[in-house]
Order: sequence, then structure tokens, then C-alpha cells
Amino acid sequence: MNDEKTALGQKILKIKKTKNLTWTEIAAKLGHAPVWVCAACMGQMSMTPETAEKTAALFGLDDEEAALLAQAPYRGSLPTAVPTDPLIYRFYELVSVYGTTWKEMIHEEFGDGIMSAIDFDMTMERQPDQKGDRVKLTMSGKFLPYKRY
Repeated sequence: MNDEKTALGQKILKIKKTKNLTWTEIAAKLGHAPVWVCAACMGQMSMTPETAEKTAALFGLDDEEAALLAQAPYRGSLPTAVPTDPLIYRFYELVSVYGTTWKEMIHEEFGDGIMSAIDFDMTMERQPDQKGDRVKLTMSGKFLPYKRY
């Protein structure tokens, strides 16, 4: 199923390009955040049947493809353990360099637990800067303490 979702994501990307749409425009039509819509179209989230139908109508997909958009995905879309794409690799590098810092600071502030990737929001903004525009990512995940039993 993951191969099917990946193939459908590639098809959606081609149609998106042909229609000259942005993820912000698509998200506005579907009533969700751009980051979530992009992840769902790329096969990493499951849509409600209603959202899948709207997406299918927007991209000219058939009923089988709409149903695939609504199925729970096998999450994790990278083809290798260490990403080779330079942009994606920088996120791997951030985790490699700052991961222990984030862990230490989250534990200091919240205690022993994790930041949820399930109860999670993310936004991306372009920040103009005279030295070159900057990418601003804001991530917000629910803190989940480890249970003691």
C-alpha cells in the first residue's frame, strides 16, 4: 500500500504543477493547514472520506485513488536511513546536532516524556532578510509523559 500512496503522491505533484497550484491554495480549498495537506497528498496522513473526495475532485482522481487518500498510511517516506537529498539531510543534521539538546531542554521543562508527532501542528513561513530569506518552521506537539506503573 505504501508504494501505491507514494505513486499517487507523485501523480498529485504532477497535476499540481500542471494546474499551477500552491499548497496554500490547495489547503484553502480543502479547509486544512498547508503542511498537513502536503503530507496527506504525499501519502503520510489519512484524509477523512470527505476531504479525500474534495481532493479527488480538485486533482481529477478516480474513486479508488480517493479511497487510497483516506487509508491509514505506513508512515516514513525516506528511501534510506540517512537521507541523501540535501534539503532533507539538513533536518537529519539538525537532529544529529541538536537532538540531545532538545531532549535535555524538554525534559528540564516538562519532565520525562516526549513531544507527540500525532497531536502535532507545524507551520512554515518565509522571513525576508537582507542576507537572504530565511525559512521559519514552528512545530508544536503535545507533551506526553512516560507512564509509571
